Amino acid sequence: MESVRELDRIAARTMDFTSKFPANLVVRRVAPLRNVVVLSVCALAGALALYIIYELGRYDGGYDRLAAAQQRSELEVQIEKLETSSRQLRTQLAELDTLRIGRAQEHAELARTIGDLQSQVARQSQELAFYRDVVSQRIGPGPDAAGALKIEQLHITPGDSADHFRVRIIVLGSAHPEAAVSGNYVLSLDGEAGGKPQSLDFAALTAGQVHAQPFSFRYFANLQQDIAIPAGFRPQRLTVQIASGPKSDAPVTQSFPWSVEAQ
Repeated sequence: MESVRELDRIAARTMDFTSKFPANLVVRRVAPLRNVVVLSVCALAGALALYIIYELGRYDGGYDRLAAAQQRSELEVQIEKLETSSRQLRTQLAELDTLRIGRAQEHAELARTIGDLQSQVARQSQELAFYRDVVSQRIGPGPDAAGALKIEQLHITPGDSADHFRVRIIVLGSAHPEAAVSGNYVLSLDGEAGGKPQSLDFAALTAGQVHAQPFSFRYFANLQQDIAIPAGFRPQRLTVQIASGPKSDAPVTQSFPWSVEAQ
């Protein structure tokens, strides 16, 4: 009985609660997934419509999509050709630069060779003139021609170190080949040391080893002598004195400016 009464009370409260709602109230189920699908379809349709309108506008404006794509392909092909041509031109330019550098080196080498040949020709011309003098014997014959001497050339070249030098003297002798010339020669060097004039004799130039050098020849002589200059001495003039034996009236003396030739 208590259970029945409790059920009646619950039913009465329920009736009381429902009586408060309007009579035309309709209760419907909510479907959120369907709403999302509908909204997505609408958005896609709107985007598609906008794209179609955009394409129609470009078409009305004279834009052809296919023609533009074809033109783009043609331009890409042209760009590729131009890049290939540019690479070929750069390669040719590098080859031309290499060739130009090689030719410049060849020209420089040729110029050095020509310079060496010109120097050789100049030396040979000097030697030719010297031998012509020997043949023609510019020292004319006379009563004492057998002992006549002449200093034809003098050359100074660098030695083994900075203060060592080699002196080469070319001397012409008698006009008669059967008459040999003999004698000796000495060297002396004038210059400055400590701001004062000073002269060095043969012994000073050879560390006391040589006081006079003997010679003997028939046509001409190529006399060579190594000398050393003391530190602090500034050479100015080299003097050569040649005596052709005890019967010579006077020795041949000649001075030359100090000038060192490049080897």
